Amino acid sequence: MIGSRGTGPAYLKYLLILPVIFLLLFLSSSSRSGSDAAAKVRERGTLLWGGDAEGGAPYVFPDPKNVDVLIGFEVELAGAIAKVMGVPARFVQNAWDSLIPALERGDFDLVINGIEITPERTAKVLFSRPYYVYTEQLVVRREEDGIRGLADLAGKRVGTLMGAVSQTMLQQAGGVDIRIYSGVVEPYEDLALGRLDAVFLDLPIAAYYARPNPLLKYAGPPAGEGYYGIAIRREDASLKEAVDGAIDRLLRSGELRRIYEKWGLWNEAQEKLFHPDRSPGAGASGRDARDAPLVTFFPALLKGAGITVLVSVVSMGLAVALGLLLCLLRHYSGGPLRIAASSYIEIFRGTPLLIQLYLLYYGLPNVGITLSPLLAAFLGLGMNYAAYEAELYRAGIEAIPKGQMEAALSLGMSRRLALRRIVLPQALRVAVPGVTNDFISLFKDSSLVSVIAMVELTKTYNILAATTLRFLELGLVAAFLYFAMSYPLSLMARRLEERLAGRTR
Repeated sequence: MIGSRGTGPAYLKYLLILPVIFLLLFLSSSSRSGSDAAAKVRERGTLLWGGDAEGGAPYVFPDPKNVDVLIGFEVELAGAIAKVMGVPARFVQNAWDSLIPALERGDFDLVINGIEITPERTAKVLFSRPYYVYTEQLVVRREEDGIRGLADLAGKRVGTLMGAVSQTMLQQAGGVDIRIYSGVVEPYEDLALGRLDAVFLDLPIAAYYARPNPLLKYAGPPAGEGYYGIAIRREDASLKEAVDGAIDRLLRSGELRRIYEKWGLWNEAQEKLFHPDRSPGAGASGRDARDAPLVTFFPALLKGAGITVLVSVVSMGLAVALGLLLCLLRHYSGGPLRIAASSYIEIFRGTPLLIQLYLLYYGLPNVGITLSPLLAAFLGLGMNYAAYEAELYRAGIEAIPKGQMEAALSLGMSRRLALRRIVLPQALRVAVPGVTNDFISLFKDSSLVSVIAMVELTKTYNILAATTLRFLELGLVAAFLYFAMSYPLSLMARRLEERLAGRTR
């Protein structure tokens, strides 16, 4: 009995100790897997690097002579680093503003895409030794003489890249009407069209997209200075050591200079690469937004939500009116008008809303029609959803027995009066629940207008998240705001369906 009681507690001890042992073994293996990241790359035989090739010149972009081949100074840099490590490099496409989250998720080994070394990013990932010294360049239209530097930008519309150091510098300048873009091509196009007063972006971008444009010019000397670094997961310290060694070797052998001279990027500032300032965030913001209370970002998110409501309400009003007109033309007119209405509905339902927005905002200026971002958002969403509303009205009209129209005509009513007094009131009653559901969908689709420089709720979230790297917290707040806006519409749709069902009975 004594022996039996003695072995019981010992047995329980082992049961309690075993999970601890397994946990320690797991942590140990995880640590080893992180420390052996460079070995894993060599074992796999490929170095995976992430970047964004959309409008990515001169960093990484498709060769105009062969779009299946990527070119750019960072393509050559990645290939040279991989060669030193003894493996080939392979590019993985990813949106620029979400490269760091994708790296942390394990989609690739490292990020090489003009990633500026800032305190916010240094807290999330490891950075290699700097591989390029960047500056920011202000660009204006050729005839502009009143803007010569950041001090002249108060009250001006200035385009920049989301999450870039240039955005932070504009915010610090104060009084600037900052227009945020997710790509680097669009701001220079808007500047040439007069939608912007200036563009403030990294010098390599300005050198490729602005300097060759006869409509644009540099305004003053470059401002600010900082470093590009290769982003690596925090647990992959051995990969950082290998990349650092490769960059050092390329720098001292002259290979790095050869690459930069080929792309017109070598200047005196690059001499600092031999003895870089290792403090994170050279030329970046001073305040770390990661530690700011979440409530700090509420005003910006609420402002974005207000823009979302405005765009959605106005666009839906246009869609309802235009959709009814299209339905009547398709149902009751003849000849060219009927064909035109039918073609409109099929074309707008059969092509993506995103393409339609691009054509309205960036395509129409080619034929002399330039729309503001807000007007393009109204028209894009309204014209797209009008096609769907027209089909809802058509279904409502076809649900009304034809005998009612015939009876109205036999009583001496005109077709127009019969439509207005007999058919349409009943048809709209059938279509209203579907229209309300489309309104809810339009609230979420309004996020697509961010591609035409509209800063609504989703764009505001993207800007704040890319700047602070607080994707989860800010994402939950943005999702709650969308829910708070759409849920009352869901309740309204349900009540309408119940009332209409009651009237039908």
